[in-house]
Amino acid sequence: MSDNGERPASGAGEAPPWAIPAGVLPTLSREEIERYSRHLIMPEVGMTGQRKLKDASVLLVGAGGLGSPLGLYLAAAGIGRIGIVDFDVVDHTNLHRQLLHGTKDVGRPKLDSARDRIRDVNPNVRVETHQLRLTSDNAMEVIEGYDIVVDGTDNFPTRYLTNDACVILGKPNVYGSIFRFEGQVSVFDARHGPCYRCLFRQPPPPGMVPSCAEGGVLGVLPGIIGTLQALETIKLVIGEGEPLIGRLLLFDALAMEWRILRLRQNPDCPVCGPEPTVTELIDYLEFCGVSDYEEGADAAGGGEEVPEISPRELRDRLERGDRLRIVDVRQEHEWEIVNLGDRGATLIPLDSLLERISELDSAEEIVLHCQGGFRSAKALRQLRDAGFRKLWNLQGGILAWQKEVDPSLPRY
Repeated sequence: MSDNGERPASGAGEAPPWAIPAGVLPTLSREEIERYSRHLIMPEVGMTGQRKLKDASVLLVGAGGLGSPLGLYLAAAGIGRIGIVDFDVVDHTNLHRQLLHGTKDVGRPKLDSARDRIRDVNPNVRVETHQLRLTSDNAMEVIEGYDIVVDGTDNFPTRYLTNDACVILGKPNVYGSIFRFEGQVSVFDARHGPCYRCLFRQPPPPGMVPSCAEGGVLGVLPGIIGTLQALETIKLVIGEGEPLIGRLLLFDALAMEWRILRLRQNPDCPVCGPEPTVTELIDYLEFCGVSDYEEGADAAGGGEEVPEISPRELRDRLERGDRLRIVDVRQEHEWEIVNLGDRGATLIPLDSLLERISELDSAEEIVLHCQGGFRSAKALRQLRDAGFRKLWNLQGGILAWQKEVDPSLPRY
């Protein structure tokens, strides 16, 4: 506080240690002064803070649910250079939550629609696109060129990869996570507090945590969490407030409750501890026990290979009149969206499979399926452990059936 009780304007005092260092700051044009006028009249931002925003560079890892509000609000706030890493294309299933993209963009690379939308929001922002999957081979080179990294991913290999690269390079990592009605936000900056591995030293076993594609996500939730990530990013740049370094914010949308957990730096952390054992990027697919970032039978764990049947092969056998028992192990609300009931499928959710095992005949040839092949691979192993032998897993699940056999079915 100043002597008269008023807070000094941004740049008037010493910047906190976690603030992004600023060099020679760029000037603002007349158009920019008008555009950011509501920022400029706030003493916490002011001309100095807005020039810091223009000078800053931020990398968004992902242009999906979290990346959408991040891209929109960071661009609107005047971040000078925004990089985006993504390799996906826009799908109809994205549109209820990924507001960087519109219906007209379905089938386009997300980077293209994201770049166009951001430029429309603020043509003063420089947008750099990285059409690639972030891996141990390219992460250091990509991340090194930015001041702040914002994690908008939805899989554990990329989260650990992003964290480790940020620790090694000394970059702050603005973390966000969403699932169904719940979200998390934190700022992992190993120079001033814990990193992601201090909170989650080891990834969960494959299949233990459902993906958003498997469990769903409320459309507005990434807007809430992504906007909070954007807020934390802006605070790091202008050097104001208290960022979520050493704190994890938990949000429950159904209960409308917010909680803050205090986090401590783990002295035994293999990445940011005083004696780190991870000093370079590793194989994060192997570390997380998965063979790919996408859902699939190989990620379901277990020793023996899962026997698979392709959608076309199943269709051909059914049309030949082969006696096959099709068991859908999804949840009832998923069955209501789309099902293979017209092909004789029976719904037995995975969590009740062993309780209802008496409904199945081990002499029958059984084809198990779910949405994408992950849960049905687990179901197959459960039945195999119970003595069943004539088992198949539908490769790619009902999504693959819709794509390869019956495009008239809805996708989700």
